[in-house]
Amino acid sequence: MSPSNSILPGKPRKRVQAQFLDGRIFEAPPGTPLAEIMHAAARAQRERSETQSKEPLVVAAILNGQLRELTTRLTSDVVVHPISLADADGIRIYRRSLVFLLVWAAAEVYPEAEIFVSHSTYTGGYYCDVRGRAPFSQAELERIEARMREIIAEDVAFLRSSVSMDQAIEIFQARGEEDKARLLAHRRKEMLPLYTLRGRQDYFQGYMVPSTGYLHVFGLQAFPPGFVLQTPRQDSPTELPTIAPYPKLFVVFREYGEWLDRLGIRSVGALNEAIAANRLPEISLVVEAFHESRLARIATEIAARREAIKVVLVAGPSSSGKTTFSKRLAVELLAHGLRPFPLSLDDYFVDRELTPRDAAGQLDYESFYALDGTLFDEQLLALTTGRSVQLPRYNFLTGRREPGPTVHLGPDNILIVEGLHGLNPALIPNLPPERVYRVYVSALTQLNLDRHNRVSTTDSRLIRRIVRDAATRGYTAADTLQHWEAVKRGEKQNIFPFQENCDAVFNSALVHELAVLRPLAEPLLLQVRPEMPGYLEANRLLSFLQWFRPASADPVPDNSILREFVGGSILENFRMWPE
Repeated sequence: MSPSNSILPGKPRKRVQAQFLDGRIFEAPPGTPLAEIMHAAARAQRERSETQSKEPLVVAAILNGQLRELTTRLTSDVVVHPISLADADGIRIYRRSLVFLLVWAAAEVYPEAEIFVSHSTYTGGYYCDVRGRAPFSQAELERIEARMREIIAEDVAFLRSSVSMDQAIEIFQARGEEDKARLLAHRRKEMLPLYTLRGRQDYFQGYMVPSTGYLHVFGLQAFPPGFVLQTPRQDSPTELPTIAPYPKLFVVFREYGEWLDRLGIRSVGALNEAIAANRLPEISLVVEAFHESRLARIATEIAARREAIKVVLVAGPSSSGKTTFSKRLAVELLAHGLRPFPLSLDDYFVDRELTPRDAAGQLDYESFYALDGTLFDEQLLALTTGRSVQLPRYNFLTGRREPGPTVHLGPDNILIVEGLHGLNPALIPNLPPERVYRVYVSALTQLNLDRHNRVSTTDSRLIRRIVRDAATRGYTAADTLQHWEAVKRGEKQNIFPFQENCDAVFNSALVHELAVLRPLAEPLLLQVRPEMPGYLEANRLLSFLQWFRPASADPVPDNSILREFVGGSILENFRMWPE
């Protein structure tokens, strides 16, 4: 049949089609909500499946390359990619919806209480503070949870509407929520999307589930002086993880929050006002002084035990500022009469053919077993007992270790080792504990958009990395975004389980950093095109950065952690040396 003969007259179609990535196609009348298509697809999947395994809850979808809520009504044919709790966007939507439900239920049961979402927890969920009354007891939290479950049973809709910015500000001022009103005052758009639940309107940065009936998996647990809203994790989307205590990190979160209170900057709205009032130089000086004092305390602790401590292990997730921290710590230790010597864990990689592979079959350099731990342990033991050692040097071009320099440490030398596995007890099993000092470095921000919309520490680090990768490695934002999921998997496996196994925590967060990073990050994110894998994530980050008033990097000191990412660090060429 010729091409012309294969073309036949068509008839108007009265139904729209939703085609799934597995080839299935479902038809429905125009105007059908996406949620109904998802329910039909799930029923069909269950009917044809031989097993009854519990699938992660679908809470949104990508339609023709755009993230959409399940309340979206189909008016034309679409290609559908379901987003579930096993996806980063899905878990964000689920947690965001739970926060709204929590805030509403708590206001109904205890009208005097104000809920503030403080920070995320490693085991899943959010640590929350309550203000306006005494902390909730576990019995009171159970009463709030019971009310939440009643509303879930009623399957109440989350209704989305748009109001003018002025009207939104009036709504929040009338409720005494000045943090939200201050945030909106610097927004340049005329309209703002609000969600309504049982008559209460609120703003949340991002989409919601269609109704409360989606929110069955959660818990409330007292965690004095606040409590934890337990939620599923992306890697375990159908169940609640057990809450693990994090006393060392918790102290750092509280300490940083107190510093922000002293500055009068606990929300992004307050930060924007301070930048507009030309207070950035003052803010920069104060937060850098906070970093300096913490560094000095760590160095003083190490120097006080100089006869015992011979190794400082520095670990933390990507883009935490570990390199600058290590150099600044070296400067502090030099001032105490110690002579730091750097040792890189990367030089202890096994030869490439011995490197483990991940689930996708790619070389996994973030695996603990990508290192020759036995050699590292042996050489550290030798160096700390006064013996000479020929260090290895890993050649990334050939994928093999080569002979490095022979070194001998004097009595005033101290090793500083920066690497992914520094907090893992299995790294140096034979080195006496009293000879080692471990530091966990991370950007543990306490600055949030407002009381209910938090600034993710992971997002802060990702934006740092996008800017640094472009400046120093020639990577595009799309390159960094494409690799980020693998980075996060490595952190979850190799860093976060050991974060409390440290002698000190250094919080590298800076209250003004996203304002300074915004002018550098936006042009990079705007280069991510719709056909690229990281397009949705780039759009999400661009939307998030819009809340920050852009600021110049000029007031940032040249030894700041932030200079590691924006450039101009005086420490870039600083070298530690042996005696």
